[in-house]
This record gives sequence, structure tokens and C-alpha cells, in this order.
Amino acid sequence: MLHLNPNESNESSKPAFFTKEFTHNPYPVYEMLRKEEPVFRLMFPHGEFGWIITRYEDAVRILKDPRFRKDMVRRYGADNQSIFSNNMLFSDPPDHKRLRGLVQKAFTPKLVADMRSHIQDIADELLDNLPSQEKMNLIDDFAFPLPIIVISEILGVPLEDRDKFRIWSNTIIDASIAESAELFEQHAREFTDYLTAWFAKVRQDPGTDLISQLVIAEESGQQLTERELLGVVSLLIIAGHETTVNLIGNGILALLEHPEQRELLINQPELIHNAIEEMLRYNGPVEFSTSRWALEDIEFRGQRIAQGDLVIVALDSANRDEQQFKDADIFDITREKSSHLAFGKGIHLCLGAPLARLEGEIAVSTLLNRFPNIQLQADVNELEWRPGMNVRGVKEIPVQLK
Repeated sequence: MLHLNPNESNESSKPAFFTKEFTHNPYPVYEMLRKEEPVFRLMFPHGEFGWIITRYEDAVRILKDPRFRKDMVRRYGADNQSIFSNNMLFSDPPDHKRLRGLVQKAFTPKLVADMRSHIQDIADELLDNLPSQEKMNLIDDFAFPLPIIVISEILGVPLEDRDKFRIWSNTIIDASIAESAELFEQHAREFTDYLTAWFAKVRQDPGTDLISQLVIAEESGQQLTERELLGVVSLLIIAGHETTVNLIGNGILALLEHPEQRELLINQPELIHNAIEEMLRYNGPVEFSTSRWALEDIEFRGQRIAQGDLVIVALDSANRDEQQFKDADIFDITREKSSHLAFGKGIHLCLGAPLARLEGEIAVSTLLNRFPNIQLQADVNELEWRPGMNVRGVKEIPVQLK
């Protein structure tokens, strides 16, 4: 059996999970596991043993299998639950359907499509107001503010608080390897206090935004508790921008690393839909699925997954599976439509996926139209990737615009 853990390499000196080398480029490890041990047991950074699923076919099966539950409260008990666990992402039917139903009406295809011109205006304004028209940090100056502005407007929270959301979000997302539990608790408390105060304000003067709709739903007896309200809104704020930040960042980085693909997209802008799908597949913004636990003993591809075992799908590995995608390690924006798993699968498929796609299309197209000669101003091997077990993205991407 292969032996990889967060602190050791195996006997072949191949990179271990969750090291700096792995975070920079996990794909060689994934390729090895898909070939040798696709259902792989290891200890995760938070100290719990579990299984990582690396092949595409297996990933789809796990993501759609009701024998794996998501409810963190049932797994760890009510006394150990976080306010961030009371939402549709970490719930099972029937609670999942109820919570998702309250939110998904704000993300219908028609409503998302109707936002195109406004999102375009936001993208244009961000590029118009850059501190310099010669260079920028792609993440801080463009990839982060665009989706956080959009989700803030949908929810009805003040745009001037977006930097607070970023700090709180980063701490929560990176919690799996947080150096300081005290920092996590502090930021979680600040986030909770902020939202609680905002809900109180909305109760006094509700508007037409999504938070107002959720508060009204709570008040009218649709079984949305205060903890669920906190969980749902915090998820929308965090997931509502984190995925798109890294879609834009990773996508532009892929174009900068593959100049022939960038030129192809500039010359054939109609390829933008294909390009976004390939960006999502090639180096997706969400590396791992959220946690699942086996409801019973399960034999899965020759391994015994015991009742209560943690199971996590390596989405970015599944999206590089050679059995599913021809020339899987090649970035090709002309690739035929692919059934990648960047947004998950099954009942927990990301409800914000259409919005993330639209924001990605507008961001990439607008940036290339405005600055077709954009160049990376750093050694790609020295870029710092974000830690943690959920999102995959670079902290900063310095670029020359002209």
C-alpha cells in the first residue's frame, strides 16, 4: 500500500499530500494514485483518517451515492457544530431540499442571464479605475472585487465591508490547516456578530435583496432557524465569491502559461464558453469536495469503507482522469464540451455555477479585450498557492498589462 501523509514522502520520494510542493502541483500525485491506489486512505490535516477518491468514475459514484451523508451536526454532535455547518452544503434530505429551495430562486438561469450587462459594467469600472494601466495584481485588483461586489449586491450587504468578508472567508476556508485556532475563533465570532446585527437591521426594514427574503421566510414560519440563517448566508458570501476568484485567477494564469491558447481566444472570442469550461477542468477552483461520511460499511473498488469513515473526492484529480478526458494534462480551449466535476455532481451541485460561469466569461473576455498583451510578471514556479483543503488558487498574480 502506498504511504503518504502530510509530513512524509513515500519511499520513492514522491511529494506527500498537503506539502508546499503538493499545493503548487498536486497532479503528479493524483496521476500516481489513479493508477496505483485510486481509493486511498490517509490522515487529513485536521487529524482524522479518511479516504480520498481520485478517479472520475468513482468520484461521480460517491458524489451521487446517498449512503454518504453530509450532515456535520449528526457526525460530530450539536455541541461541536459551527455556525457555518447549518446550510444546504452540509445537510442531507429533507433539510437539504428545504434550505436549497429558499435560495435557488435567486440563481435561476433567467435571473443570472439578466445580470450580464450589470456584471459587464462592474468589470469595466474595475479596469477603468485601476491604480495603474501598466500593471496590476490580478487577484486583488480584479478577480476578487468583481464577484464579491456581485454577491454583496444580491445579498444586500454593504459593499464597503467586502474586505472584511475576504479576511473572514480566507480564515474559514483555510481552517483545515490554520496555524491558530484562536484566529479562526476570533474571525468566526466577528463574522457571526456582523451577520446577526445585519439580520436585526433587515428585520426592522426589509428590502428586496436575498437576505431580506430569507429573514422574511424565517419570520413567516418556514422553519429557517437562526443558526440556519447564519449558515446559509455565510455560505453564500463565502462560496459566492471564492469559486469565481479562483476561476478567474487560475484561468488567466493558464492562458498566460499557454500563449498560443491566449492568442486563439483573442482571435476567436466565440470560444469563451469552451475556454471557461476548460479552465474549470484543467485547474479547477475547488480542489476537494466537502466531507462525506459513510452511513454503513461499504465495499468500494476493493477497499472496505467502514461506517462513519470520512470520504473526500479530489475533484481536480477526477478532472485530469485520462480515462475520461483525452490528453487530460493538456490545456485546450477547443476541447469538446466536457462533463467535468468542478461544481460537483448530484443534489449538491453548486447552485451558483451559472453565475460563476457568467462572471468568469465576462472577466476573461473583458480583460483580454482591454489588455491583449497581458504578461505574467513573475516566475510561475514562485507563485504562492493558497493553503487549505477546499479552494485551489494563487494568492497573488502580478501582471504587466501593456
